[in-house]
Amino acid sequence: MQPNYIVELNEQNFQQVLEGSRQAPVLIHFWAPMSQESADLIPALQQLAHQYSGQFTLALLNCEQEQMIASQFGVQALPTIALFKNGQPVDGLGGPQPIEAIQAMLNKHLPSQEEMQLKAALEQVDAGKYTEALPTLKSLLDHFQGNSIVKLAIAECLVETQQFDDAETLLTTIPMQDQDAKFKGLIAKLELHKQAADTPEIRSLEDAYHADPNNHDVAFELAVQYSQVNRQEEALELLITVLRKDLNANDGSAKKTMLDILSALGQGNAIAAKYRRQLYSLLY
Repeated sequence: MQPNYIVELNEQNFQQVLEGSRQAPVLIHFWAPMSQESADLIPALQQLAHQYSGQFTLALLNCEQEQMIASQFGVQALPTIALFKNGQPVDGLGGPQPIEAIQAMLNKHLPSQEEMQLKAALEQVDAGKYTEALPTLKSLLDHFQGNSIVKLAIAECLVETQQFDDAETLLTTIPMQDQDAKFKGLIAKLELHKQAADTPEIRSLEDAYHADPNNHDVAFELAVQYSQVNRQEEALELLITVLRKDLNANDGSAKKTMLDILSALGQGNAIAAKYRRQLYSLLY
């Protein structure tokens, strides 16, 4: 069965196929059985379409069978290649061409590999798959030269995976002209987090801990309170500090709590990875 990105063009589907160029470019190959060169090009074009897996539609027009359509385009020689985007012709080639020339023409109008990766990552963000999207977005930041769309997507992933400090740092680099509704929404979430994360009980425990940093019971209770208000990095830092002094502190509760926090953050979380390495170095 022929994939939907390779079609035989005719009067019945002509308008529909061209309309489809608003979603993905359409490459029309004008050919005829009497033109051996145009017929011989079809397998290579089909292979190219398979290679790009739907990034463009290959439309094959048999000029002998569809003379009316061919005449509308004023085709003078076979083979002829025409590329359509948004319903309009944007490029083309006339006469015999190597497949490499056709591919080079296509590449001028198709999204790059990095653009495809960004599109997929942004779709993951929209679907709430923040942990999965974050590594890809970070890897693309340099390529897109700090583009604010990429930065805001990374910041959203950081906020949603409770990496609040990193998110706040990144948001300070967004220029004024790009501080849109998404930016303001993320800032609002950070402010809510700060308000919820600074309770009187936490402030009291912080004072007690600063007065006696060697009190493991206070340090453990403060770490638990931090964890409950999503201040996970501060909680982990306290717990690893306690465990460096006593691996079985608080009858093993400190170690269990740290493992629970690491598990909740997940494998893809950068903060979890940092403290997981530190804990494993103590355990093994």
